Amino acid sequence: MNDHVLVLGSFLLTFTTLFVGSRFLNAKLEEAGYDFSRLILIGLEPKGDTTPALSKNDMPFSSTTIGYTHFVALALALASSAFIYLKFASPKRKPVLDPKVWQEFTLKEKIVVSPNTAIYRFALHHPDDVLGLPIGQHISISAEINGKEIVRSYTPTSSDDDLGHFDLLIKSYEKGNISRYVSLLKIGDKVRVRGPKGFFKYSPTLAREIGMIAGGTGITPMLQIIRAALKNPADRTRLSLIYANVNVEDILLKKELDDLVAAYPDRFSVYYVLNNPPEGWTGGVGFVTKAQIEQYLPGTANDIKLLMCGRKHLAELNYPAPRTVSKLEDQVLQSLLLQRTCTDGHSFRSSCFDMSDD
Repeated sequence: MNDHVLVLGSFLLTFTTLFVGSRFLNAKLEEAGYDFSRLILIGLEPKGDTTPALSKNDMPFSSTTIGYTHFVALALALASSAFIYLKFASPKRKPVLDPKVWQEFTLKEKIVVSPNTAIYRFALHHPDDVLGLPIGQHISISAEINGKEIVRSYTPTSSDDDLGHFDLLIKSYEKGNISRYVSLLKIGDKVRVRGPKGFFKYSPTLAREIGMIAGGTGITPMLQIIRAALKNPADRTRLSLIYANVNVEDILLKKELDDLVAAYPDRFSVYYVLNNPPEGWTGGVGFVTKAQIEQYLPGTANDIKLLMCGRKHLAELNYPAPRTVSKLEDQVLQSLLLQRTCTDGHSFRSSCFDMSDD
């Protein structure tokens, strides 16, 4: 209903504007002694032309000219209305996902990121389809493995701006279940998907600043939020990320993260931590520590959120303890985007963030 009102309103406004404008211009030209039909066919004649000006009643083309200008106004109004309809009011396809129904999607492309990690691109049913996944939520993948149904959750790195497909960044493990299953898929094979899942939904008004701790493929839920926030010119949320990995080659999508930092230096920052740093490494080494959290993430406040896996050092930094199942209103949201929670006795382990499904 609103789409039809928009189209009708745009048509009436455009037609009225063009009609009134053409009548006004025609009248002004006639007052100045110009024959509007000659202006269209020949060009603007000098005002001092020796040809005697015709009176309004003697102009042989005046009625034709008025009809012509009205026709032009109508054509322009129709064209602009058609453009507005196609751009804004054409019916949008419904989101593909259904939280109650398992659906099959075909693997159309595999983009290798590292020796054991790839972006798997799955085709939706129609080239104009959208997945329909709210920012901050995830999907389930199901497969029968060794006679048992195995289900794991993953966060697409694509968004609903990407029509006709969705992307999953997955690290495969030798003893993994779904991760290994997906890694063995061939182009044209299908996977079963259901969603959306999760309590978290990101919005530009969620917080003034968001701190994030991720590792390995745990970057995917964070990247989903980072991309959505930074590409929205109306979103002013500041984002700070600590990204932990074992080796430098394990840092997934590092170029994109660094490019985003360069493009949005006032809104986004990344601090990398490695267990096995190369020579000359200037980032963090070993565990993600209290000092690093204190230095690179926002301090506790009512208008900040912290997305993380694990809970060590929170009490020392005056953050409230996260609930086992986090809710959107919590300041600290633990493991609602990541597949598992793991800590050692002292601090965050970088390896614990890998979303292994063994």
